[in-house]
Amino acid sequence: MAGFTESAFLKKLANLYSSQQSIQTLSLWLIHHKKHYATIVKVWFRELLKVKESQKLTFMYLANDVIQNSNKKGPEMRKEFAGVLPKAFSSIAIPECDEQTRKSLERILSIWEQRGVYDARLIRECRKGLEIPGKEGAPPVKKQKVEPVVDKKVVAPRAKTPIRQHKLSETEVEVDGKKERHTTLSPRTPAQDAPEPEELIKALLDLENSASSDAAVREKIAGLPPEVSEVNLLSKLEDRASAEKLAVQVNEAVDLLTEYNGRLSLEMEDRKKVSAMLHDFIQAQKDLLAYAEQRLEEYTEKLNKVAAICGAVRSSSEES
Repeated sequence: MAGFTESAFLKKLANLYSSQQSIQTLSLWLIHHKKHYATIVKVWFRELLKVKESQKLTFMYLANDVIQNSNKKGPEMRKEFAGVLPKAFSSIAIPECDEQTRKSLERILSIWEQRGVYDARLIRECRKGLEIPGKEGAPPVKKQKVEPVVDKKVVAPRAKTPIRQHKLSETEVEVDGKKERHTTLSPRTPAQDAPEPEELIKALLDLENSASSDAAVREKIAGLPPEVSEVNLLSKLEDRASAEKLAVQVNEAVDLLTEYNGRLSLEMEDRKKVSAMLHDFIQAQKDLLAYAEQRLEEYTEKLNKVAAICGAVRSSSEES
């Protein structure tokens, strides 16, 4: 995983998307570099104040993910965020903030409150930031209950993929009326920094314009006269004019081949990078798949137990 620098963090924030995987990937990277917690929180808050309103909620989801998943590894990150969260909530929930964003922020606070992530005093300060200025004693948005998600399948295959030692946390929030489950991998031994799907797709598309795909240049090289590469054909030169003409052709061939070989070298490096990106991306997906299979098996077992209890209760009711 790449080392932490402020510039690297800024670049990752600039490429942060609202997708679940984008938030998870950056959260994992930050948790891995949690010893830089002071710089992480300082930069996060500074950039939060700069980004467009549409991006601010994504920043808050990132903070939520980092706070919850780094807490058991060390409380430093959670404590550092506590110092800026009230101002962060106030900066997002400005009068122009739409009601749906305000509700999403309230749901984050509800989750923190229910899980004891922060004490009641800090939660109150953050909720105060959600109040619309000019409305004294404006009541906070009604808290929404975070409901558990139950898998519907009853039979699940046992996970065959070896599972790394991961610590996973889940958060369910509601965005635009839809519930989203947020799961983040926090391995004991950090995995590679997997690329975003958009980044991987762009890298693959760029390879379509690589040197080896340039048919026009390959055709020019194939069309070079044999005299420019065959030394034994020099004996067939009849006069000085023919020699000078061949010299011009040789120089053009050298320039053409030098430029093309340079492009091929760059293509080799690009393909190595894409190969590494694919490896990291596939490994991350395997880890998530293995966890999903394990979670399905665990919840299937719970569902079977509940079903058995329901059956027993039903039988008892019928007998009575």
